[in-house]
Amino acid sequence: MSPPSGRVADSPSPANCSVRKRTAAPPPPPPKKYRSMAEIMRVAKPAVPVTGEYYSDLRCEECRSGDCDEEMLLCDRCDRGYHLYCLRPVAVRVPSGPWFCPSCGGERQFRRFPMMQTKIIDFFRIQGAEEKSGHSQDGRKRKRSSLVMYKKRRRILPFTPTENSARRLEQMSSLATALIAMHMKFSNELIYMPRMAPKSANQANLEKGGMQVLPKEDKETLELCRSMYKRGECPPLLVVFDPLEGFTVQADGPIKDMTLITEYTGDVDYLKNREHDDCDSMMTLLLAKDPSDSLVVCPDKRGNIARFINGINNHSRDGRKKENLKCVRYDVDGYGLSNMSI
Repeated sequence: MSPPSGRVADSPSPANCSVRKRTAAPPPPPPKKYRSMAEIMRVAKPAVPVTGEYYSDLRCEECRSGDCDEEMLLCDRCDRGYHLYCLRPVAVRVPSGPWFCPSCGGERQFRRFPMMQTKIIDFFRIQGAEEKSGHSQDGRKRKRSSLVMYKKRRRILPFTPTENSARRLEQMSSLATALIAMHMKFSNELIYMPRMAPKSANQANLEKGGMQVLPKEDKETLELCRSMYKRGECPPLLVVFDPLEGFTVQADGPIKDMTLITEYTGDVDYLKNREHDDCDSMMTLLLAKDPSDSLVVCPDKRGNIARFINGINNHSRDGRKKENLKCVRYDVDGYGLSNMSI
């Protein structure tokens, strides 16, 4: 029977006579408050002042001397000290960022450059060329036909690339790894940047005492090596990391005497602009009669494998005994050029 008009039927109530309600969403958490630096400094305890007595017993780990403390570097990990001049390679000045001693720096890891042919081609800007065998045969024919002249004049020889393509990729990958770790770009030629020395300043006739002119036969060797580099053929060299010396270069195969290894490349600048530069691999390009015209090659931002070759030790008698690599500056078409050869 339907309920009377004007009334609504009562809904059935639960058996326990309780009222059912919808569950409310929890309130959002209050925003996290951060203390200001002023508040932190008000409650912070004052730091113990570091006086000269704190480092009074500090000794260099190499020479065991506590002298010249103003030239002492402290490791940011173990707090041990080293003189700038006791390090190998020698540190020119105190680094601006964190510095780690040879023991702690040995744990440094570098991301290896992938040994993929496409990435190697892009990184080194390798160009397509003719068959490699034809160029190699031409080079060998030139070498055989001029054997007598080689004995008389000690001609420069072109380098012989590694025949194994996989091994050659590994060699180029090691160089790419070192360049990236040093925040450098690959360049196989001298670079003339704005606000530095222009190309017109590189005049070989300004060299004090004159510069040796590269003979025609050796110039052909230089052009052959340049073309091989452009095709992705490089000398059998590996760039390795040493905890004490940093990145260095070691031979990855036999190399004959008087073999052209590479040209010294990088940014060309006036020597007067780099007198207080801390780059450890600058090379003289032009030693002019007027010191203001002297030029240097600075491979701190751009360069090639010459940046990591540390075999030029001919400044002392003991160094000359160990010398296995020479850097000679030549006059090539009126411009100064530095070549490295075994």
